[in-house]
Amino acid sequence: MKLVYTGKTKDVFALDNGNYLLKFKDDCTGKDGVFDPGENSVGLTIEGVGDVNLRMSIYFFEKINAAGIRTHYVSADLQNTTMEVKPAKVFGKGLEVICRERAVGSFIRRYGALIESGAKLPSYVETTLKDDAKGDPLITKDALVDIGVMSAAQYDDLKDMTQKITKIVADDLAAKGMELYDIKFEFGYDADGNVMLIDEVASGNMRVYKDGEYVDPMTLNKLFFA
Repeated sequence: MKLVYTGKTKDVFALDNGNYLLKFKDDCTGKDGVFDPGENSVGLTIEGVGDVNLRMSIYFFEKINAAGIRTHYVSADLQNTTMEVKPAKVFGKGLEVICRERAVGSFIRRYGALIESGAKLPSYVETTLKDDAKGDPLITKDALVDIGVMSAAQYDDLKDMTQKITKIVADDLAAKGMELYDIKFEFGYDADGNVMLIDEVASGNMRVYKDGEYVDPMTLNKLFFA
C-alpha cells in the first residue's frame, strides 16, 4: 500500500489492484475541543469514532448499492477500520452536496427572512465547493456546467441520486423514531463519467432530531445500532 492522501478524518492508500483503501481515524472536526461536523479543521480525538463511522457507512453503502445506485464502496474490514473503494475523480477541486428536509443551519441563516426555522423542505438539494478558505461557497447548476466542472446530465444524475439516497437514510432513521433534517454527501465520477457516491455516509454528516431535540453524532450511532 502507498499513502496518497492524509485527510482530517481518513487516510487514503493506493492498492495494487487499482482500488483505494480508506483508513478511518478517531480524529474529529471541531473547535476548542468541542465536536462540530461543520468545522473545517480537526478539533479533538474521540476513541472509537472511526469505528462507528465505518459501521454506519458499511450499513448504508450496502443498502444503497442494493438499490442500484452507484457508489465507490467495494468492501470493508472492521478489525482494521478500513474500507476498500473504487477509484473516482472529484468534481473540480471537490464538491459537497447537501439535501435538506427542514430549514435549519446555514439554510435558515441565509433565508430566514423568507421562511420559518424548522419549516419542511421538499428534499431540497444544494451544492457547495470544498474550499475551507472561502467557507465552502454555494454554487449553482448553471455555474457548475458553464465553468466545466460537470455536464448538465451529470448534475441531474447527482441531484436524483442525492434525493434517492436521502430517502433511504431518512426512512431508516424514521423507523427508529428519529427525523433527518439534512445530510451532506460527496460525489465523484468514474472513468466513463458516471456519477457515484464517494467518501462516507456517517452520523457526523447528518443533522438528526428525536422528539424535537437534536441528537449529537455519537448518541445517534448508539441509538441507530441499539
